[in-house]
Amino acid sequence: MFSRIVFVTAIAGGLSLAGAAGARAQGMPMHHPKGTQRTITGTVVDVSCKFGQGLSGDSHRQCAQICADKGIPLAILSSDGKLYIPTSTAMPGEGQNERLKEFAEQQVTVSGTVFPAGGANAIQIASIERKS
Repeated sequence: MFSRIVFVTAIAGGLSLAGAAGARAQGMPMHHPKGTQRTITGTVVDVSCKFGQGLSGDSHRQCAQICADKGIPLAILSSDGKLYIPTSTAMPGEGQNERLKEFAEQQVTVSGTVFPAGGANAIQIASIERKS
């Protein structure tokens, strides 16, 4: 009896996912959060080492780049202490480490669309420049 319930639940779950994918393919509107266009200044940080190990600065730059290559997310810690998590406009989303890696542990000025994101902020980056 238990295996029959598990099987039925698995089939129902699969149909739900297939239905959702089909709805997207048929052009049903998706809810997009409203963001604001902003320019922020801050440091590109390796979130694992910065917040988990307390590592940062020029001496950590190469480590941050290696972590980025391994998939550890890079983010922007603004000069006012707010964290901005880079996101993608693509569906499915694309990682932003390749865009940020050359700026690891350096000051940047970033422009894009900012959204609230569970106590932090998300930013869809339009442009990024090393701060001079």
